[in-house]
Amino acid sequence: MSARAGLLAILLIGATWGLTQPLIKIAVSTGHGQFGLVFWQLVMSALLAGGICAARGRGLPLTRSALRTYLVVAALGSVLPSLATYRAAVFLPAGLLAILISTAPLMAFPLAMLMGNERFSLRRLAGLCLGFGGVLVLLSPGGTTVSGAVALMFVPVALIAPALYALEGNLLGRLGMGGADPFQAVFGAALLGLGFSLPLALGTGQFIRPWQGFGLPEGAMLLCGLINTFAYAGYVLLITRSGAVFAAQVGYLVTAFGLAWSMALLGESYAPGFWIAGALILGGIILVQPRRDALAAG
Repeated sequence: MSARAGLLAILLIGATWGLTQPLIKIAVSTGHGQFGLVFWQLVMSALLAGGICAARGRGLPLTRSALRTYLVVAALGSVLPSLATYRAAVFLPAGLLAILISTAPLMAFPLAMLMGNERFSLRRLAGLCLGFGGVLVLLSPGGTTVSGAVALMFVPVALIAPALYALEGNLLGRLGMGGADPFQAVFGAALLGLGFSLPLALGTGQFIRPWQGFGLPEGAMLLCGLINTFAYAGYVLLITRSGAVFAAQVGYLVTAFGLAWSMALLGESYAPGFWIAGALILGGIILVQPRRDALAAG
């Protein structure tokens, strides 16, 4: 992949993936429950990824390692983090969600050391401390536009998603993709996720019938599914074509575009402490990212 193509790809992935934060906020604005929202997100992922697999003449690998990949992506990269994010979005601004989700690399480092995927690094430990110092600033008085004990209780809920993404990345990095390409992984994971989310949506009374009243929240819900499918597959493809170091930069753009979209579409504004916290988290992420030579050696 040429440098120009790589830059265009990373900008496109960052801009579209960042759009999901205000879309999630819009989707929960009328009281839709998280189980129903996740179900339709997975429906869109299954239709899109399945259609692309069919057009390419590729079925789903059904080996044990491939099935393990689908399970990891479904549980840790889709269903569980989406449930946490949709729940937290009811109480938290979309821009704050964008900042909190960006902490996934910070959580990935200690998990990688525990799993034996990474060696100790003082520089990366400093980044971990700096990043979580930013999270503490967000939780402090004046750190965000969030007020009230109930809203602040959902900051830890929002942090569940990046923790799960970090665990997913470490597991896939250790175990591989099981012979599945990005779209096959998304398709297989979506099918598994539908098997879990449909009974939960029906059993909790949260099943959404968009054909009975399709509006902006329903459109945002379906668009999230499309964006997540393309963005995830594009991100994995970018890793294979341009390397993990270059692809990792997409996280900065997702956060930046998430904030920009939230301000433009939702009219959100943030306290000065929010920007200080964001700078601390960004600095921590930069320090936590592995060096290019370390990745080459691995």
